[in-house]
Amino acid sequence: MRFEGVIRTWDDERGFGFIEPVLGGQEIFVHVKAFPRGAARPTVGQRVSFEVEVESRGRKRACRVQPVRPASLRMKQQRDSPAQWGFATLLAIPAFLVLYLVIGILWRPPSWFGLLYLAISILTYLAYGVDKAAARKGAWRISESALHGLSLAGGWPGALLAQQLLRHKSSKRQFRTAFWATVAANVVAFVFVCSPIGAPLWAAW
Repeated sequence: MRFEGVIRTWDDERGFGFIEPVLGGQEIFVHVKAFPRGAARPTVGQRVSFEVEVESRGRKRACRVQPVRPASLRMKQQRDSPAQWGFATLLAIPAFLVLYLVIGILWRPPSWFGLLYLAISILTYLAYGVDKAAARKGAWRISESALHGLSLAGGWPGALLAQQLLRHKSSKRQFRTAFWATVAANVVAFVFVCSPIGAPLWAAW
């Protein structure tokens, strides 16, 4: 079982000190050998996590000690790390590629359809990146309606990648609901335009 505590005393020359558990109770002896090899020297006030073992003389001591990052740093790393891929998120782009391939075999839409999706997706990804940078600086933001408009126009693959890799707009439920609506609308429109019914709309191009 792991505990968290704060190093209250530390003798750097002798290589030991005492940890005060966050949950209270007696201070726990800790030796420098309990820290990972190559770790920075412990300091008074440092927050750590640790396990407890009983040495041969019956005294408790800390073992397998790990420094604990400040909460603000952990939150920043969590914000900057890629979001986890949900089932629908993971399959959306591959499923669309399969659909595009099937439609290409059946109805042979023009090749520029694929190039258009790629171009708008790149533009959408960049828009998400600009919006995230603006959010950090408190600068002018790109409106959510504009981001949804890009997704509806065919940039939703780029939006999906930006949401996951940039960790932007990936957890706001209302935004995600509207986003998936744009994905569904775009895919339906794509199938219709490529079908024999919709072909006259682009055949003259």
